[in-house]
Amino acid sequence: MSTLTAKEKVDTYIQEQADVDLLRFITCGSVDDGKSTLIGRLLYEAQMIFDDQVQSLRADSKRQGTQGGEVDFALLVDGLVAEREQGITIDVAYRFFNTDKRKFIVADTPGHEQYTRNMVTGASTANLAIILIDATQGVLTQTRRHSFIVSLLGIKQVVLAVNKMDLVGYDKDVYADIVESYSKFAARLDFDSIEAIPLSALAGDNILERSANTPWYSGPTLMGYLESVSVEEASVEGALRFPVQWVNRPDANFRGYSGTIASGRVTQGDAIRVLPSGVTSIVEDIVLYDDLLETAATGRAVTLTLKDEIDISRGDVIVTADRPCEVSDQFAANMVWMDQDEGFIGRSYWLLLGAMRVSATVTDIKYKYNINTFEKLSSNSMSLNDIGEVSLSLDRAIPFEPFSDCKAMGSFVLVDRYSNATVAAGMIKFSLRRAQNVHRQALMVDRKARESLNGHEGKVIWFTGLSGSGKSTVANALEQVLHQRGVRTYILDGDNVRHGLNKDLGFTDADRVENIRRIAEVSRLMVDAGIVVLTSFISPFRSERDMARGLFDTNEFIEVYVNVPLEVAEDRDPKGLYKKARRGELPNFTGIDSDYEAPENPELDIDTAVDTVEVCVERILAYLDLEK
Repeated sequence: MSTLTAKEKVDTYIQEQADVDLLRFITCGSVDDGKSTLIGRLLYEAQMIFDDQVQSLRADSKRQGTQGGEVDFALLVDGLVAEREQGITIDVAYRFFNTDKRKFIVADTPGHEQYTRNMVTGASTANLAIILIDATQGVLTQTRRHSFIVSLLGIKQVVLAVNKMDLVGYDKDVYADIVESYSKFAARLDFDSIEAIPLSALAGDNILERSANTPWYSGPTLMGYLESVSVEEASVEGALRFPVQWVNRPDANFRGYSGTIASGRVTQGDAIRVLPSGVTSIVEDIVLYDDLLETAATGRAVTLTLKDEIDISRGDVIVTADRPCEVSDQFAANMVWMDQDEGFIGRSYWLLLGAMRVSATVTDIKYKYNINTFEKLSSNSMSLNDIGEVSLSLDRAIPFEPFSDCKAMGSFVLVDRYSNATVAAGMIKFSLRRAQNVHRQALMVDRKARESLNGHEGKVIWFTGLSGSGKSTVANALEQVLHQRGVRTYILDGDNVRHGLNKDLGFTDADRVENIRRIAEVSRLMVDAGIVVLTSFISPFRSERDMARGLFDTNEFIEVYVNVPLEVAEDRDPKGLYKKARRGELPNFTGIDSDYEAPENPELDIDTAVDTVEVCVERILAYLDLEK
């Protein structure tokens, strides 16, 4: 009888583990429903903690536990000091364990509403959700909130774990009432199945073995269900979707494209198409380290080589030639706001989808959800933990799939351009129809012809600064000099524009963002007409000024910061606005109760408290180059 060597035993074990499938699931629900305790119990029952950890757990339970000195399984998961002190989950805790039948990755997500963004993070990769309900409390607000998010994120399988049955005497009627109440609520959600299980995470009822305390229950135990449930994975039989993460060029003789297959299958000799360019080729090799594969399927990280030398970059997507995905620059998407600062219509962010990074603007907030009532609320901004449907416009078209068809190709995050903080997570629903139906009209008289007729180039001179800094005064003086020199000009002044184009806007942060977006678009049209545009607006937010700059080519946008101290501007107070603001009669006034974000690198920095208007004008004229 042959005996396996140590290496052969290791290799055999690794192969056996490779053949065991993986289930990712989350636990969610309201505060104190017992999520962390349940995961701790699962780890304990699966014998996934060592003896020294058990001893440490017993000691910690006596010092920091919530079970009167008895073993507090929640401490296995609640690792942050703040969590142990408060007895709550704050961050997302991931734990790995396995049985003979399946491997598991479980995410313990926070129950508090203020940590909804953390819950979204944990749910984003899950196949199944365990939604806990405290049998003494029933269906609560956070139960509904988390169920809604679970449905929104495309999780189809749900375990309704009615916990703390020991505290209600294992009453069958209490359990039945909770299941009925939740089922009525969940009927409006997009779940394929809901498996209800009565249990006690603390006592271990119906966790690993069927409990004698619930003789009226004939369904599976929690672990039995987790080991046997069939979870829909990303489609292997669908069309190929291969986002390119890296162009692999170790030397001049090899060019490959590395990434992970998001869906479908690729085989040597397959005809493929590269998006967004649309160029086609044939798969030559599928490389996995030193091996060449004949085929590879969903989830496999490989390097593809093609028969043709074509231009492919990081962020491009290789797809089946005759079954390409859509390409668009405008989307409808569900979005969860994850930042302390509000998000506004018209504000621009970086959108990251896979390896792609593009500039994206929130063009519309169609509505926000009231998760408790499913009511759709109108809004022009999104606050922390808000969930809503928005429209997005990108600066270039990208390949995508609806989130419901392919998570990897339909999920994205928005990133602040300055702090690099992730401000939102989103799921693409569909491409907006107007993206296909609206096309630019070719014009016979172009910008070059207009500038030739005018005798100078079009530019925008963007004056920014506090109210009373002298923006309009300098702009008016500059326009007079330019007009005398035969330069075609037009001033877009803040007050004048608000009498017409922007008369519907107020002075909230959201309205200020939209005010500048409209002005930037009008300025672009005027520059295209070959006109020198002078804009005189406070434009307090750096993000919107940079958005405006992004609409123009290099040297077409000249930012002039009229840099006057607040006390000087307030002392001038030509319109009496500062006095009103100080009396509380003018809310959201820049410099008093609304911030002004000074430019970091303006083309010109002038101070009307030091220099005369004539000197300021001369400085601007010296900077300008209006020749053709």
